[in-house]
Amino acid sequence: MQRRRTVTIAVVSALGLTAALGGCGPAGDSGDVTLKLVAADYGDSAANSSQKYWDKLVKEYEGKHPGVQVDVTVYSWNDVDAKVKAMVDAGEAPDLAQIGAYADYAAKDLLYKADDLLSIPVQADFPGQLADAGQVNGVQYGMPFAASTRLLFYNKALFEDAGITPPTTWEELAEDAEALKADGVKYPYALPLGAEEAQAETMQWLLSGGGGYTDANLGTYGLDSPQNVATFDWLKDDLVGKGLTGPVAPGKLNRADAFAAFASGDVGMLNGHPSLMKIAAKKGVEFGMVPMPGIDGKSKISMGVADWMMAFKQNGHAEQVGEFLNFVYSEKNVLAFSREYELLPVTDSASAVMSTAKQDADLKPFLEELPFSELYPVSKTSWASVSADIKKRIGQAVTSGTSPATVLDQLQTTAVREENADE
Repeated sequence: MQRRRTVTIAVVSALGLTAALGGCGPAGDSGDVTLKLVAADYGDSAANSSQKYWDKLVKEYEGKHPGVQVDVTVYSWNDVDAKVKAMVDAGEAPDLAQIGAYADYAAKDLLYKADDLLSIPVQADFPGQLADAGQVNGVQYGMPFAASTRLLFYNKALFEDAGITPPTTWEELAEDAEALKADGVKYPYALPLGAEEAQAETMQWLLSGGGGYTDANLGTYGLDSPQNVATFDWLKDDLVGKGLTGPVAPGKLNRADAFAAFASGDVGMLNGHPSLMKIAAKKGVEFGMVPMPGIDGKSKISMGVADWMMAFKQNGHAEQVGEFLNFVYSEKNVLAFSREYELLPVTDSASAVMSTAKQDADLKPFLEELPFSELYPVSKTSWASVSADIKKRIGQAVTSGTSPATVLDQLQTTAVREENADE
């Protein structure tokens, strides 16, 4: 059988044993099998597209598994979630999808359980908080594929010129921003609350203020909590209102533009994930990284992000899908992916290697944050809609003439409505 691989590549805007199956595989599990995988592109150019990673991995896998072929299609993050949704809606679900969210498909009973696919050692290798985040009603459907945490990046040269040191509290951050502004820095603190990734910057600040998207005790949305309101009151009054966030209104500033400005030497401080290291280094910017400041000291909880692998039941092939995933999650392959794209590994075994390897020293600060991180509430089927609403509205919370409490109350109302609609 001749294998045909279709590839769509775009720049990012923006981780065994035989499977222990819960039962016998579907009838389609005999004979030659072609598995279809749709995956996101983590590269920033054609030269390092994720297609190259998958091509190499698939070639090795197919060489060891005659009769099984894997057809990989890679799309940019701008398109991949919509592409998978369109395939599912058309009744043509792929066998595997590596995208940003899984809960909607799990709620519709379209996905295999992780127990149906993965060997016990592979399942046990997922860090606890990542495995838990992949669960709906206590059952794991989402398998973590890539992870990252956030740190506060600062421009060493600008800090030296201003005679300041990295902040550990909100008050120190504001004082540093004042000093940077007095030195003529364009963006003393870059606050990207634009539509591209406002939900990430928002969550980082909410956690540092002792709040978050959900009520820690009830598990329900709590966007309008007193802690969250106080956080955005501070951002509006002590940063944005004092002209410390730059010439572009936070609600109009996207993450990619903030990263580019940092790489150009125009930003004093901003929250960033590991890929910013490479972007800044290419432009010769010397930077430092510290944990996100909190109200009275280092934030007790940092923000973590995970992307997900899922397997659709429509085509069967549970045995072949499971064997392939056990190979994907081998230590060697998880390390290769994480190192290629400067992301955090999603297995304890690969994390143990990276935490001591000299070549991974630059990722160690991010690795250290992962055990203390909180992820988006991705197990909620309403999260996709709530996240989109946050991206659309949260910038208004720091706009002159607008009350943060009003905006957060509106977001909470929408979130509760969406959550109730999914029950």
